[in-house]
Amino acid sequence: MTEEFSTPSIDFTKTEQYSLSVRLSTEEFSFSIYNPTQEKAYTFITKETNENLSMAVNIKEVIKENDFLKHSFKRFNVMQVTKRFTLIPFDLFEDEMAESVFYHNHSRQDNEIVLYNILKKANAVVVFAMDKSVHSQLTDQFHGAHFYSQASALSEYFSGRSRLGNSLKMYAYLRKNSMDVFCYDRGRLLLANDFKCSETADIIYYLLFVWKQLDFNQERDELHLTGTFQNKDALTTGLKKFVRQFFIINPISEFSLTGLSKAEEIPFDLQALSLCEL
Repeated sequence: MTEEFSTPSIDFTKTEQYSLSVRLSTEEFSFSIYNPTQEKAYTFITKETNENLSMAVNIKEVIKENDFLKHSFKRFNVMQVTKRFTLIPFDLFEDEMAESVFYHNHSRQDNEIVLYNILKKANAVVVFAMDKSVHSQLTDQFHGAHFYSQASALSEYFSGRSRLGNSLKMYAYLRKNSMDVFCYDRGRLLLANDFKCSETADIIYYLLFVWKQLDFNQERDELHLTGTFQNKDALTTGLKKFVRQFFIINPISEFSLTGLSKAEEIPFDLQALSLCEL
C-alpha cells in the first residue's frame, strides 16, 4: 500500500532545488521531498515493505517501481530506524574509537558498517550500524547521501528544547513496538535508550522506572511524549497519576506543516531531521 500527501507547490521537474529524505524501518519506507527555502513545499510518501524480504531487496524493489527516486535532488538524507545506537559525548569522541565503543554496547552482526553523526546542538556523537548491502545500494543510487539514525534527529531536536527553563526533562518517542527515551538536564544528556514495548502498561513502567532511576521530581520536572499512541487516553491517565508536568508534543505546531493534509501521520523523527541541520 502506498500513501501520499503533499502541498501543491512541489514541482518534480525542479527536483535539483529539493531535498529528499528516506526513512527506513522494518514496517515501511517513508519519503519526504521538500524545498528548504519554501515552508509549504513538502510531499510525504509511504511504501509498505514486504516482511518476507530483506531490507536491501525491499529497497531495490521500491527504487525500481518509483520514478520519483530516479530524479537528481539537491540533497539526499537516509535515516534508519534502529535500536542499535550509542551516544558519546563529543569531547570524548575520536573517529577511530567509533566501532570499538559501539561493539562494547552492542553484539556484532555480520555484514554491517558502523557509522556516526556529530550533533552540534547536543554536543554529542551518535554511533549506529547499518547493513552493508543497504548502505552500498543507497550510496550507489543516491550519490553523496547523508546517513543518520533516528536517534540523531531526535537527540538534536530534544536537546535544544531541553534548555528551556530550569527543570529536568524526559522525552519519549513512541513507535509501533518500541520507544526511544532521552533525558536532559538543561541540554546535558543524562540518558538515551530504546525500549521494546507496545502495551500501555509496559510504556508506563519503563518511563517511570527511568524517572525514578534518574531521581526526577514528580512536581517540578517534565515528561514530554510524541509519536504513535495505541491508547492515548489510558497512557495519559496512567502517567498523570505520577507526573504533574506532563505534555504531548504536537508535531503540526512544532514543524509548521499546517497546510499539509494528514501532517500528523508523518513520523516525528522524519520531520525533526529536516530541521536539525545535521
